[in-house]
Amino acid sequence: MNESSQELFGGLPVETLLKLFDALPVDISFVDKDDVVTYFNLPKRGRAFVRTKLDIGRKVQKCHPPKSVHVVQKILDDFKAKKRDSADFWIEGNGKFLYIRYFPVYDENGEYFGTLEVTQDVTEIRQLKGEKRLLDEENN
Repeated sequence: MNESSQELFGGLPVETLLKLFDALPVDISFVDKDDVVTYFNLPKRGRAFVRTKLDIGRKVQKCHPPKSVHVVQKILDDFKAKKRDSADFWIEGNGKFLYIRYFPVYDENGEYFGTLEVTQDVTEIRQLKGEKRLLDEENN
């Protein structure tokens, strides 16, 4: 971690960051510049797409169904060539509506560093109507 990163995070321990990622209501996976899965969080509510320790160190292409590998590869190639800054998909199944987003990550020199995948079950979010403000009473 460089000096500016230390200032930004105030010396926040890595263990704390990992707990924060696990507390988020989203699945997060990181694929490094060589297309290798190097991290995924373990949200308390469970993951939309199951990951195991065996996925760490595996090529991301091996973590997707064969029929979609060419799409995954195109996204990674476009990120590496800086042809796009995100890729979004959504799918329905088993009573859930999943929103899947991919983002390229670049280092401080603008070089491709890897890809961040974020998946969220937005089924309940899609049902929201009107507004609820921070100070509104809870209905529970």
